[in-house]
Amino acid sequence: KKNKYYYSLLYKEYRYFIPKGKSVLEVGSSTGELLNALGPSYGVGIDISSEAVKIARQKYPHLKFLPLSIYEFKSEEKFDYIILSGLLGELDDIQYFFEALKKFCAPHTRIIIEYYNYLWQYILKFAEKLKLKIPQKIQNWLTYQDINNFLSLSGYEPISRQGSILAPKNIILFSLLINKFVAKLPIFNSFTVAHFIIARPLFYEVNDYTVSIIIPCRNEKQNIEEAIKRIPIFGKGQEFIFIEGASCDGTFEEIQRLIQAYPGKDIKLYKQAGSGKADAVRLGFSKAKNEIFMILDADLTTPPEELPRFYEALKKNKAELANGCRLIYPMEKEAMRFLNLAANKIFSIIFSWLLGQNIKDTLCGTKALFRRHYEEIARNRDWFGDFDPFGDFDLLFGAAKLNLKITDIPVRYRQRTYGRTQISRFRHGWQLLKMTSFGLLKIKFI
Repeated sequence: KKNKYYYSLLYKEYRYFIPKGKSVLEVGSSTGELLNALGPSYGVGIDISSEAVKIARQKYPHLKFLPLSIYEFKSEEKFDYIILSGLLGELDDIQYFFEALKKFCAPHTRIIIEYYNYLWQYILKFAEKLKLKIPQKIQNWLTYQDINNFLSLSGYEPISRQGSILAPKNIILFSLLINKFVAKLPIFNSFTVAHFIIARPLFYEVNDYTVSIIIPCRNEKQNIEEAIKRIPIFGKGQEFIFIEGASCDGTFEEIQRLIQAYPGKDIKLYKQAGSGKADAVRLGFSKAKNEIFMILDADLTTPPEELPRFYEALKKNKAELANGCRLIYPMEKEAMRFLNLAANKIFSIIFSWLLGQNIKDTLCGTKALFRRHYEEIARNRDWFGDFDPFGDFDLLFGAAKLNLKITDIPVRYRQRTYGRTQISRFRHGWQLLKMTSFGLLKIKFI
């Protein structure tokens, strides 16, 4: 109660990470306030303090609380989220703890680790002396690198990290300004009280999957057959879905011809009723039947021969959204104009900070993800809005909100050999700035 303001900010962060209606396990649940604040469909809290568990059961009878350690806890449930709020600082064996936790994880499980910034240790100890904070025993000295190492040793992978709360006490207007904006900025974020790491368990079961390759095309007649011929055979099965967008060069008719010319390939053709690449991709995804969705631009500036790399990254659990990156290898002459290249590099810096994951190329049209992840992104689309004409930000923002692992797949970027680019540097650049600003409000300055 003395620190109601601090905990309200903390719970707000957790609600951003964890949507309502998920199954949640909290280890070290104390008197249950955090677990209750998340509105889980199935919530379990375990704590070694029987008195804390007794209070939690009285306050929140709709949730399940048990006076156990993780080593005594038994459950067949594989949870969507597992919360470790301030727990790692008190554990005797962190690696052993993570290893014990894994039996409650599925591949989709996300571990939310909250730990306090060691730079605040003397301030917090002073607060304990003044009875402004519950006393704690001496904490483990943990940095991000330490926790990352424990995760790696135990079979987990960190996805993203961020800090929160610079002003833990409520000073009217001042604390709002500091915590909402200043605390989220680079450098300042390093000095926040609470730090979060989101991690996923690594499972290495390697399966083969069926693949749907979505190819939006407008005025790309001479590239269509090249795409069909050059896409390698990979996966358990393939389908090609062309979404044609009011071409005036005979692209639609060319695809119809190729469907007859290549009867051994599963080729489908749909005419786009709306406009823009995002609309075309969503139409393609709605028609796709396979387990993995891929996007390939019909201009073939990203070579079709690169697609197996995206497939292997998903198959081997190296990525949950495989994002093409054109900015590593040298580009062919004229493949990307100077202003486009400069803008891409600037956006890569902004978005790596914004999403909390390293993303070097935000606008490469080639991406791949599992159907199940796309469907969850689509269900949560109202959170960001529906005004991305490219579709790239829809997937990137959506994946980040769901704590999916985004991995850059380096590709060679080739010069266009037919047709003209559909991108307007200044008009679309302005739209990118608007989406970036909106992303700041929805992701960082929440």
